[in-house]
Amino acid sequence: MRIELREVTVRELAKGYSDDGEGGVVGYDGDLDIRPPYQREFIYKDRQREAVIDTVTKGFPLNVMYWAVRDDGGFEVIDGQQRTISLCQFVESEFAFNNLYFHNLPNDKQELILDYKLMIYLCSGTDSQKLEWFKTINIAGEKLTDQELRNAVYSGSWVSDAKRYFSRSSGPAYGLASDLLNGSPIRQDYLETVVEWINDGDIEAYMATHQRDPNANAIWLYFQQVIAWVRATFPSYRREMKGLPWGGLYNTFKDKALDSAKLEAEVDQLMADEDVENKRGIYTYVLTRQERHLNIRAFSANDKREAFERQAGVCVKCGETFTIEEMEADHITPWHEGGKTIADNCQLLCTFDNRSKGKK
Repeated sequence: MRIELREVTVRELAKGYSDDGEGGVVGYDGDLDIRPPYQREFIYKDRQREAVIDTVTKGFPLNVMYWAVRDDGGFEVIDGQQRTISLCQFVESEFAFNNLYFHNLPNDKQELILDYKLMIYLCSGTDSQKLEWFKTINIAGEKLTDQELRNAVYSGSWVSDAKRYFSRSSGPAYGLASDLLNGSPIRQDYLETVVEWINDGDIEAYMATHQRDPNANAIWLYFQQVIAWVRATFPSYRREMKGLPWGGLYNTFKDKALDSAKLEAEVDQLMADEDVENKRGIYTYVLTRQERHLNIRAFSANDKREAFERQAGVCVKCGETFTIEEMEADHITPWHEGGKTIADNCQLLCTFDNRSKGKK
């Protein structure tokens, strides 16, 4: 990996500055992608951008900025996007500082700003080297998320198109399934989620494979299929459905004949069951039948003590005598057969027997 420190004047930075209004922002004579696809569309407030101009006009140093060197010889801003945009917008007279636009300034003050030198670190290397470098410098300000860092490494036509679907507020993915997804599309949470779904958790492998794809049609179609399956399988929406691992459930059960009416009736029943402490886990349970997703309410210390005294410390499985600390509470009638977590349905087994019964 190669890291080079370069001085760039504001004059050079602002040359060829352009904002197409749809997220594409370039500068440095067109060679610098100021807002690459992995960057969120965060905008400085007036006070913040005025602080940038104040720093430059006083000749004070701005914090060092970081650019990645692309394979085509161009550059992408990794850190310093808003400082860069603020400087370019001011030079283009898009906002005023101290009630003066750039074109209102006398020539000597204009030249002072244009000749101001910015310190830029340039990074070039392999994808894995860049990822480690980005993680190292990502220590201040509006930090990049893990997915934004991945997008920086695997930037290209696929990321650009995927952002169109998954990385905009009120974009297609938001409109289709914001009630089912956690996080923010701008911070790349939606994109991270769907890539994790489609490739069984290996996000970087998928992005490396598809980096040069001309578009993200495949993952967008997959996402629509997942959401359609969820809506058809569980037609009655509940807030507990938000943020569940729907992609993994779809991958496993999409080809199975499921009775949505029967599933909904069971969900209703489990939602009303006071023994089920993790209501969000109900959806995974009705598909997998794994009770661990429900976090069934445990017997109280009083229930356990009552059973211990009733059994005189004898394990109902092996018949040996133990202290109460060496025993664990168990349902006499299993929960899935209708047994409740109440004192009359509590029995004690020794630790070994209780933990081994589910392995047979």
